[in-house]
Amino acid sequence: EVGELPLNAQVKLLRALQENEIDPVGGKKPVKVDFRLISATNRDLIQLVKDGKFREDLYYRLNVFPIRVPPLRDRREDIPELARHFLARFSAEEGKRLLTGFDESALGILSQFDWPGNIRQLENTIFRAVVLCDRNRLSLEEFPQLLPHNQTDPSSHHPNQIGTQNQFDELNENRQPYKMPAPERPRPPRQDPFGFIRYLNDSGQMRSLENVEKDIIQLALDHYDQRMTEVARRLGIGRSTLYRKLKEFGLHSEDNEIAAE
Repeated sequence: EVGELPLNAQVKLLRALQENEIDPVGGKKPVKVDFRLISATNRDLIQLVKDGKFREDLYYRLNVFPIRVPPLRDRREDIPELARHFLARFSAEEGKRLLTGFDESALGILSQFDWPGNIRQLENTIFRAVVLCDRNRLSLEEFPQLLPHNQTDPSSHHPNQIGTQNQFDELNENRQPYKMPAPERPRPPRQDPFGFIRYLNDSGQMRSLENVEKDIIQLALDHYDQRMTEVARRLGIGRSTLYRKLKEFGLHSEDNEIAAE
């Protein structure tokens, strides 16, 4: 959260960016550093500059490639995917492997909530639900804090109606009934950025070493245009070992043999 840095820390950060050196605590001389910085803020840095709370030179030094991430309420189509990701992660961590999904009503109210705390709030909400759940799917019972205020009293509902559409029926003539969102459209398979290696599967479990090794070799082949000598050198293995692994993993092709060395 770069917008929260005090002015004296801003000076040190600016020096590290411009001079590529820092003064270690207890050190006798500056030390050269080489790094890339990714910073984030939810503050209006321009206004902080005007107010004298943020250095203008540091602002322009940081503002090289800005990326605006809209709040979660402005990209509700991401909520189901994020919720499933957190469910897979926390169910694996908590040893609840039978907990595999959401009831439609639960996923609906997650998508409709405004999430003022954005992804961190969603993450904590799913974690709480996973800890409390003793079934194989998360339902509305695990998300009472997201329900309309006057519908959180269990005494106002028949016990068998918890987790159904009846929980959202109109309580008086002045209220509009809760409407379930339209069914999700199928989303295209997620494309990982080039150079990204996935170590967990969709269930939150570690992938096998063989599968990870296969991905690394395929990535090296793509990165070095299937130049076998270069691929083997960068991976730290012999060419014969590389060709053997290509055959084992089903990555072997004529292109590998005729590629320019």
